[in-house]
Amino acid sequence: MRKKSKYKPKGVRLDAVNWVIAGMKKVGTLPTAGIALKLKNHEALDSILTGQGTKDHVDVLIASMNMAEALIRIDDDLGADWKTEIRAAQDALYSMAKRGVEKGSFVFTGPEMSAVKLVMDVHDVQLDNCTVKDMERALFIVEEEIRLKKARPIVEMV
Repeated sequence: MRKKSKYKPKGVRLDAVNWVIAGMKKVGTLPTAGIALKLKNHEALDSILTGQGTKDHVDVLIASMNMAEALIRIDDDLGADWKTEIRAAQDALYSMAKRGVEKGSFVFTGPEMSAVKLVMDVHDVQLDNCTVKDMERALFIVEEEIRLKKARPIVEMV
């Protein structure tokens, strides 16, 4: 029998010019990406603030805080001066999620709520100012952090 080849051809972009142009567009101006993403983030935050938050809402908030951190790693113009506030919001979200897993309801304390609200506003401005290419690079950074187990897990896997 013949040995199976490991060769796999690369994908071909059918419209390379449009792909490059799309990478230079601002995320906040795109209706399907930017506006829908902001709406999803704020809907999750509002659900948790009203006491109706679920694990899915917490996951959306965690993803938005991770993206906010990754975007400042990519470009200093995307809020590098907010680094300590983003870290404080991540810590607040982590402690709220830990409590929520233990007690069954996801509710912020006062200081945690103000920290997360502030960073959500910062993240909105980041989305308005970053390009699609920046967003793709930030997604890659977040995926690498999770893959390399550098992210803090809320529920420890046994």
